[in-house]
Amino acid sequence: MLEYIHSHQAGFWIALGFILLALEVLVMGFSTLVMFFAGLGAVTTGVLMQFGLIPTGWISGIASFGIFTGAYGVLLWKPFQRIQANSTPQQVQTSDLIGLEFVLEQDISLTQPGSTKYSGITWKVELDRDAGMDSLPSATRVVVCSLDAGIFRVKPV
Repeated sequence: MLEYIHSHQAGFWIALGFILLALEVLVMGFSTLVMFFAGLGAVTTGVLMQFGLIPTGWISGIASFGIFTGAYGVLLWKPFQRIQANSTPQQVQTSDLIGLEFVLEQDISLTQPGSTKYSGITWKVELDRDAGMDSLPSATRVVVCSLDAGIFRVKPV
């Protein structure tokens, strides 16, 4: 087996490259990019060996693989980061609890949250930063405009 790989190094590098590319896309979800660059480097090394542009040998193969992996990483890092940053979907909060109206049980402010009990759960009640005010007195009717785990962010109705 090792003798076969040694005598068919171009095929070895191409196969290794495609395995790395497949692992990056299928297993890693195209998130790390390291195996993607290594896969491109291995495929490039194999193709150059196949056409005789670099000598067939382990030292030249490993050196070429490292050089091409590094070059692809330097050349493609910024474009791929921009693509990944642009493809992040905006989170739109949807919940049946948004729009819920209730009366505050205690005073709340931007620095001092309150609490309320809803559906058997005690929720922390915070004043929404976009409400345009610093505090709300108790007995004020409010509406939930956003939420996180255990937290209602409210503004006056």
